Amino acid sequence: MRLLLATRVFFEILSNSALAEVMRKHFSGKAPAALPAPETPPAPKQPPAPAPPPKAPPRSDAITLLATLQREARFLDFLMEPLAGYADAQVGAVARDVHRDCGAVVKRLFEPKPAVSQEEGGTVEVSAGFDAGRYRLTGNVTGRPPYRGRLVHPGWEAAKCELPTWTGVKDSARVIAPAEVEL
Repeated sequence: MRLLLATRVFFEILSNSALAEVMRKHFSGKAPAALPAPETPPAPKQPPAPAPPPKAPPRSDAITLLATLQREARFLDFLMEPLAGYADAQVGAVARDVHRDCGAVVKRLFEPKPAVSQEEGGTVEVSAGFDAGRYRLTGNVTGRPPYRGRLVHPGWEAAKCELPTWTGVKDSARVIAPAEVEL
């Protein structure tokens, strides 16, 4: 047992300069009243904690958009209404209002503009390395770019994206339109 203790003390003195000085003084007759606390090696530097992931918004932007279309154009009411019992003229009359009001919402929030400036039916050249998000090639696609073809549709892109800010509480985050209660 003493051999194990002696071995441990030997290695402690080798690695702890303060303890070595105390033991030197002890054996020379100049011992201090108390032994110093053992040296603790400096803690290895820890990498900084990763930043917490961004908090998910309490409500999906898709629901906010759908709620806006419902509030301002009665879009969901129109889509969810069974149309079998209505005459075409009645459906057409309602569709005009919903179409107009939905268009106004989309224009205000997104300001859509054509993704390509050429006119439909005109010839378009699609260069090598084209953006597949901007161009969808259809028909007989063979060979290597550049491709030349007829513009079937110019596509759309949003000049802006300004959805309303939702200010509700968590429990109503999925509510598209509140229930209306007349008193």
